[in-house]
Formats: sequence, structure tokens, C-alpha cells
Amino acid sequence: MLCAIYCRLSKEDDDHSKESESIQNQKSLLVKYAVEKGWDIYKIYSDEDYSGIDRGRPEFNTMISDARDQKFDIVLCKTQSRFTRDMELVEKYIHNQFLLWGIRFVTVVDNVDTDVKGNKKSRQINGLINEWYLEDLSENIRAVFDHKRRNGQYIGGFPVYGYQKDPADKSHLVVDEYAADIVRQIFAMYLEGDGKQHIAYLLNQRQVPNPTKYKQQNGANYVNAHVVNDYGLWNRTSVGRILKNEMYLGHMVQGRRKKISYKSKQLVNVPKEDWFRVEGTHEAIIDTESFEMVQQLMRTRTRSDGTGETHILSGKVHCADCGSILCKTSHTYKGERRSYLRCKLYATGKSQNLCTKHSIRLDKLTEVVEEKIRGYIKQHYEIGDASRFEVENQSDKKQAKLEKEIQSLRSQIERRSLALKNLYLDKVSGVIDETQFGEMNESFLAEKKSLLKHLEKANAEIAMLDGSKPTNAGIIEKIKGLLECKPMSRNLIALMVDTIEVSEKLPTGEQQININWLI
Repeated sequence: MLCAIYCRLSKEDDDHSKESESIQNQKSLLVKYAVEKGWDIYKIYSDEDYSGIDRGRPEFNTMISDARDQKFDIVLCKTQSRFTRDMELVEKYIHNQFLLWGIRFVTVVDNVDTDVKGNKKSRQINGLINEWYLEDLSENIRAVFDHKRRNGQYIGGFPVYGYQKDPADKSHLVVDEYAADIVRQIFAMYLEGDGKQHIAYLLNQRQVPNPTKYKQQNGANYVNAHVVNDYGLWNRTSVGRILKNEMYLGHMVQGRRKKISYKSKQLVNVPKEDWFRVEGTHEAIIDTESFEMVQQLMRTRTRSDGTGETHILSGKVHCADCGSILCKTSHTYKGERRSYLRCKLYATGKSQNLCTKHSIRLDKLTEVVEEKIRGYIKQHYEIGDASRFEVENQSDKKQAKLEKEIQSLRSQIERRSLALKNLYLDKVSGVIDETQFGEMNESFLAEKKSLLKHLEKANAEIAMLDGSKPTNAGIIEKIKGLLECKPMSRNLIALMVDTIEVSEKLPTGEQQININWLI
């Protein structure tokens, strides 16, 4: 008779230090048993580090396919739980499909044998106990994870883009300066009026790798299940996730999604009020004011014109009569491309409309609004001498941080070099054997290579900063330009303007524009 041997090392097993030995022990036990019974071995199927509830086990599924094709007569396992801990699979295969396919199921330790009449109930009870064990284990693990989340400890496998795990404490996050700088640029571009799609386009033009590609380039075995062949490119979704993520404020936010059950890998969204949120657990990348302003801009439901760029009044202009948003349309007039805004409830070509057109040229409206804002600022604020402002030079602050990081990296590299030297001496003197030397030497060399790569990146960033420091005069001019609203920025409009109401145009051509102020 032909026998298929199935072995599995479980994720829920306690001792992960002897994985290969555990699998090997199962193989030895089962091969010996098969030989004693006089069975010929068709094939040994083996899954390492897979849960007994996992239906995606590759070797398990290959064995089931071969059983369906009746390539062997017997399935042999150490215990029934090695085959599965899922009661549904026990019933499906052991008590149904295997019987139809003429497959006998046998285990060595708990004496399961489908050829023995009368032990079906014991197999079912055994299956229930195995499933209950896994359910209890899952609840215990979840309780431990929830406790860590409440304490602000990071439990994920891969930190959010912009951070990395602290080498001294894996549950604590530290800033990854390269990625953090990209995050700051994304927030700055959005506040300057660039849409999410346009920001993605600009990052791709500069060949900045997206978060998935960046993690992979830094040696992480990271796979984004939602992405197929993105070639490391940014898109509006990846930019949007960054703009909404509170983690950049220094707050630990976890538990946004959860599995529907311990038996399924499917995830569902968790209501925001049930998230685990702990403030001040790590260094912030974005200040609170900038983050809140970005959220306010996104709440206005701005839309681009297809290029990824939104106009600076987007989401703010409303119909004075019905209150609807005025939507942007464009057409060519005498060879010139012009953009207009008109009421959302007006539809060209319909005999009955819920509102009138309220059409207005976008450039003309922008001029009127900018003039009103300048007048409002002059009425309530005197610009005076801008040189009295105390300006913190962010370049100096960043350079000091980089210099500190470089000093730390050099120190770590020196320690790795010394460790490699001592390791060689230990090998020569016989303190460690060839195998130990090989493993430790490979580890130290990999660490040193990674540190040298980070040192090179930090030196390159500091070199770029040296030629880009703003002068005090330049900063003062920038402040004056901001206070005089030249040019007008979208974030200033978002800060000052609640809504802009546009009335229907009168027969005389006059059209009333009213601004409701936030300040």
C-alpha cells in the first residue's frame, strides 16, 4: 500500500528554537511506523511554521490534491492535530472526502484509524478539543497584544513609513530621517495646494521609492498584499494614507483592523472610537497645526481637474441660494481655455433644474477673493517691521541632528570592527568553532554594511544642507510676502475662509460675492 506522510510544525508550538529538529523527529517517527507496517512511502509532505487552522498551507493543499487524484492509499500523521485543528476540515476530509477517494487516515500517537469502526466519535471529540485549544490560545494572545497596545507599545511587524524600530526596544519607534523628510515634503506640498495625485506625480518624477519599495530596499521582507506590480511608484492612495496618519504626531494608533475570527485571515475595519490611541509615545514628524490644517483641507472634499492640481478655492465656493457646492467646468473660448464654477444642482440640457446656473469665471472669482482677503488683513492687522519675528532656523536644527546621528553611526561601526577583530582572535585561539565563527562573522558584517549605508546617506544629506541654508534677510522677505498674501496660498484661505457665497448674475451683469470668515 502507498502511504503519504504529512508533518507540520505549528505556529502555536511553544519551542521555535528546534523547528527543523521537530519536523525531523516527526518524519523519523512516521517513516519508522510505515516501514514496520510494510507500507511503501509515496511522498513526505511538510509544512513548517503554519497554524493547524491555516487552510493555506502549501504542502497540505498539494497532499489533498494528490489524494483527490488517488495517488496513494493512506495519509499518515503523528497526531490528528498535526493534520488540522479545524473541526470543519476534520469532517470534510477525514469523515467524507477521504472515504469517497478510498483514502485511509491513520495517526501514530492518538491511535486514529478510519479503518477501525466505532472510533468516529472519539475523532470528533478530539477535533473539538483541538479547535477549543486553538481558540483559547488565540484569545490569550489577543489579550497580551491588547495590553501592549494600551501601553503604547508597537506590536506590528513593519513600522509606518517614516519610522523604524528602536534597536534597543522593538516596541518603541524612532525616526527614519530619510523617509521622515519625504513625509514632511508631502505635507508641505499639500498645504501649498498640490493635490494627492499631483504629489504622487512629483515624487515619481524625482524617483522617490514608495513606502513598500523603500522597505524592501532596506532589507525588509515586506509584501503589500493590496499591490501588484506597482514598480515602486507612488499613487494618490499612498499619499492620502500618509496625510491622514496620526502616527506622525507622535501618537501610537493601533487596532484599526482586526480578524473576523481566529480561523480566518480576513480583516475588517474597527470603528475609530475602538482604536488603541496613546499620545506621546515617539518623536513627532509633523507638528499639530500643520496636521490639523491638512485634515481641514481634506474635509472640504476638494477635487482636481484631472491633472492632480486643485484650484485654491476648491470646496469653499457655495451657491448663495441653495447652498450647494459650485463645481468646476472648462471650455475653450476663442482659442483660450477658461474655467468656470456653476451650481451643482444645475444641469445643462435639462428642462427642469433644481437651481439656476450661478456661473462665474474662476480666475475672476479668485481675484475678487484675494483682494477681499488682503483688505481683511489690512483692516485687522498692521504688518509693520517683519524683522521683529524670531525665526528658528530649521536647517541648523536638522544639521545638528544629523551630526549627532553621524557620530552615533561612526561609534557603532567602530564597535562592529572591533567585534570582528576579536571574533577572528577567538577562532584562532579555539574559543569558538568554524560554524560559530561563520554565523557570527556574517551577522557582524551585515550590521556593519547597513551602518555604513546609513552613514553615507547622512553625510549626503548634510552636504545638501550646507548649500541650502536660508539667510535672515531671505526669511524676513518670506514673512513679508506671507503677510501681504503674495502669492495667495491655499492654506491661508483654509485658515481664514469658511465659505464663499456666489449669487446669480443680475441682468445688469452684476454678481454679488460674500465671504463668511473663520477668524
